[in-house]
Amino acid sequence: MTQPQLPDAALGIAHVSSPVTGKIVSNETCLKGKSASFVRHTVIDISDTLLEGKCLVGQAFGVLAPGMNEKGKPHKVRLYSLACPSDGENGDGKVISTTTKREIGEYYPQKTGDDPNDHSLFLGVCSNYLCNLKPGDEVRITGPNGKRFLLPSKTEQHDYLFVATGTGIAPFRGMALELLEKNSTTSQVHLLMGAPYTTDLIYDDLFKRLEKEHKNFHYHTAISREPTLDGGPGQYVHHYLSKHINIFGQFLENPRTLLYICGLAGMQSGLFKVMAEHSIGNNYFTIREKLADIPPSDWDVNQVRKCVKITDRCMVEVY
Repeated sequence: MTQPQLPDAALGIAHVSSPVTGKIVSNETCLKGKSASFVRHTVIDISDTLLEGKCLVGQAFGVLAPGMNEKGKPHKVRLYSLACPSDGENGDGKVISTTTKREIGEYYPQKTGDDPNDHSLFLGVCSNYLCNLKPGDEVRITGPNGKRFLLPSKTEQHDYLFVATGTGIAPFRGMALELLEKNSTTSQVHLLMGAPYTTDLIYDDLFKRLEKEHKNFHYHTAISREPTLDGGPGQYVHHYLSKHINIFGQFLENPRTLLYICGLAGMQSGLFKVMAEHSIGNNYFTIREKLADIPPSDWDVNQVRKCVKITDRCMVEVY
């Protein structure tokens, strides 16, 4: 079994107190068709800043939105995953990117004194700020952040299963491009993307192209609110994994395989339960004694969070 050796990652080069200034290169939709979501591929030039050439695929960077919050204080930094390879969008480390989704929500009472009748809409501060930026606009950036959700230094020693939901796809865009087009890897790479509807699949055209051009890249989609092609109910990523255990079971048992999970908090719970049910989780997580006698199908989210600990072969980044 080959344990991954991760590269040394630079951290906190640009602090919140002294951010660098990047410039928007482009800010275009990365969805196709009609979707209830608004997601953009945001490309930022960081030339001649402290961050140039310092960001690794799998890391994140911070964005400081202008203005003040309701308490009259500057908005807190928001982190965004890099969606590009380590050498950036253009191969010289000068241009980075991320996947930006507009946050649109409805107020609801959360504490004593909140108006129970206030159901007005609100917009996420930083996500909408980023989505509104145009080429040439400046943006304050911090980072880089993260030292574990990285590709190993010796990528050819491993195979990869990437599992994403929503904008959790961002790092896997960068990783897929890094492995397949930068490193020309012969490793096997599986990407499983979950979305409510087919029109919510982010970077779908890119991944279809990569699958067509690289025989070692396999692109899977789990659509939760549409019936499957055989007429069955919609699937979340853990349902898809279980249904296709003939593919993923053997792949996860391979001592070369690394598992990366990125997306909505709690998604790993369903995946870990399915893996435990099929006895293919031992290399990716350990289970505390209090959970050992409970059937995996009966595990709840809190139990998984408290009693399941990932190993070096499993990387999880959820929000």
